[in-house]
Amino acid sequence: MRIVKVLSLFAVLLAVATFAAAAGQVLLNAAGATFPYPMYSKWFDVYHQAHPGIQINYQSIGSGGGIRQLIDKTVDFGASDGPMNDDQLKQSSVPILHFPTVLGADVPSYNVPGVSAELNFTPEALAGIFMGKITKWNDPAITSANPGVKLPSDDIVVVHRSDGSGTTYIWTDYLSKISPEWQKNVGKATSVNWPVGLGGKGNEGVAGLIEQTPDSMGYIELIYAIQNKIAYGRVKNSSGAFVKADLASVSAAAAATAKFMPDDFRVSITNPEGKAAYPIASFTWLLIPAKFGDSAKRDAVKDFLKWMLTDGQQYCEGLSYAKLPKEVVAKETKAIALIQ
Repeated sequence: MRIVKVLSLFAVLLAVATFAAAAGQVLLNAAGATFPYPMYSKWFDVYHQAHPGIQINYQSIGSGGGIRQLIDKTVDFGASDGPMNDDQLKQSSVPILHFPTVLGADVPSYNVPGVSAELNFTPEALAGIFMGKITKWNDPAITSANPGVKLPSDDIVVVHRSDGSGTTYIWTDYLSKISPEWQKNVGKATSVNWPVGLGGKGNEGVAGLIEQTPDSMGYIELIYAIQNKIAYGRVKNSSGAFVKADLASVSAAAAATAKFMPDDFRVSITNPEGKAAYPIASFTWLLIPAKFGDSAKRDAVKDFLKWMLTDGQQYCEGLSYAKLPKEVVAKETKAIALIQ
């Protein structure tokens, strides 16, 4: 009898311990943008080390995929480099909140054999190349901005994203601002009908195609160009200066907008004013449901956001992302209370 009681007590204690362990473990599934994936991968790993009971699994599938999965409720939260539009927000059964995380940049990357110089690109040249109207590397629209650089007469192989992409949203948002023809015929979106070019999946896919394809040119997030040692050029900004994407120029692009950030955080900072500002920069966002059915997941998400806005920002610059402006951090910190 005594053995039975001991075994029964052991079973109860084991059950309690198992329940406690299970209750202490929170698994969050997320998906979306490839643009900030190196940053998110670092964050989720560091955060898990400090909070072993919380695991965040993130699929780098592109902003379009992240938005779709969020609307379909197959993930706990999403991520996008382009804010959700009004129609997408209406498709969600619960309100979706946008939380800017870091700042990054799209860069015009290229692989031109025999050319080691850092090329300059005007807005007109970029629009012309991606419209399929500028087809040769030695076109005057390119050579005039690069005196002294001998460019070949080879055809330009344009590379773009094949999947729904926030990186594409940023690029096409910029082209729509600087080219009325682009705005009219192509427009801005995470996925567009490209006039010309080869498609690659994810920033990884586009970077790979540029590396493998002589005379190619495409747009990728800055960290992918740096990590893969792919050449990328300066872009002429609205003040007439050719600016290279780096932490300072991306931060300069956000500076003017930060003080006037809208309450829903949906904002574009492409083609900003300012001589030092890089013109193809953007915030990137986590897309968080305003209501969670699971209180443990809700609390974990809110805690991660608080960590991300404070301790997490120290990891940004090491991966070539710019930190959030202080004004934006303060505004977001208050917005966390909207998550129920």
